[in-house]
Amino acid sequence: MAAMVLGVTGLITSIVFIGGLLGVIGLILGVVALKTTKWTGVGRGMAITGVVTSLIAIVVSILVAVFVAWYANNTQKCYQPDSFRQYTQCVHQQLSGH
Repeated sequence: MAAMVLGVTGLITSIVFIGGLLGVIGLILGVVALKTTKWTGVGRGMAITGVVTSLIAIVVSILVAVFVAWYANNTQKCYQPDSFRQYTQCVHQQLSGH
């Protein structure tokens, strides 16, 4: 049950990086739960759900981190604008290659 809750919570929060950590914890608990269900036969569906959602949360967190790093690298020159409008114009120029 804990693996499933952490996996789903990790998936929801993976956009703000916290989900990756929750996903790792959920993955560990899910794998342990899967091993336990071999003997008891109870909760296998929740354990599988926890493992799958935890893996997805980890992947989404990694993709978000890569995107943020790429974005920061490509808009590095825009970090000290005088106004938000200048910032958005600079970002548009940097990302479109103009």
